Amino acid sequence: MAVALSPPLRLTDLGDTAFNVEFGDGIDRATNARVTALAAAIRHRPPAGLVEVVPTFRSLLVSYDPLATCRAVIEAEVMALAAGCDEAPAATGRSWRIPVCYDDDLGPDLAEIRRATGLSRAEVIALHAGTGYFVYMLGFMPGFAYLGDTPPALRLPRRDTPRVKVPAGSVAIADAMGAVYPWDSPGGWHLLGRTPAVMFDLGRDPPSLLAAGDRVAFVPVGRDEYEAACRDPGRMAPARLLVGDC
Repeated sequence: MAVALSPPLRLTDLGDTAFNVEFGDGIDRATNARVTALAAAIRHRPPAGLVEVVPTFRSLLVSYDPLATCRAVIEAEVMALAAGCDEAPAATGRSWRIPVCYDDDLGPDLAEIRRATGLSRAEVIALHAGTGYFVYMLGFMPGFAYLGDTPPALRLPRRDTPRVKVPAGSVAIADAMGAVYPWDSPGGWHLLGRTPAVMFDLGRDPPSLLAAGDRVAFVPVGRDEYEAACRDPGRMAPARLLVGDC
């Protein structure tokens, strides 16, 4: 059962070891800023018994150990921290420049995107690469970041028939969102190109390249640079990718 709070937050139960703090019903940067601000506040001052927090577009999952605390105690501590997130500034994160090769074999949906939008190949690439994207959340699979906001002229519904296998590194769009597939996996988004950047690596700390609150710019590169970076990812990192704090 949802519990109405003031300011307008809602708590929803997720079993007996977790609950959601919901900040709204829509997907927008102001709401997401409150989510990431609360996540940061909890990580900075973790209540006793906290297991983890997981930010989403508009809510924050709070997981706790019922043997170390109780729902009433951790809920009160979380909501006290949430009170300071009502006027949260834009989320602070890192700013990335991710290279993309937009060759047709790496972006097999470019032709269909052109037909659906009426744009030329150059216009599609310019629009996609000319937009600054915001990481709202991670989900679907490890390292899969949901990026907003795709330019309106490129917003297309997901493919009617998903692919059984989308190659890792594929750069994709669907509706208002963008993404980079971190693994070979099924997928129904439209593929524009591919990046040599490794989006998830258990040998890194943290393993995921992107985090909620980060910003992303896609940088077109030629086939030679793409293939060289695939052979030697160290050619890009860290300076080639990370360009500083937002």
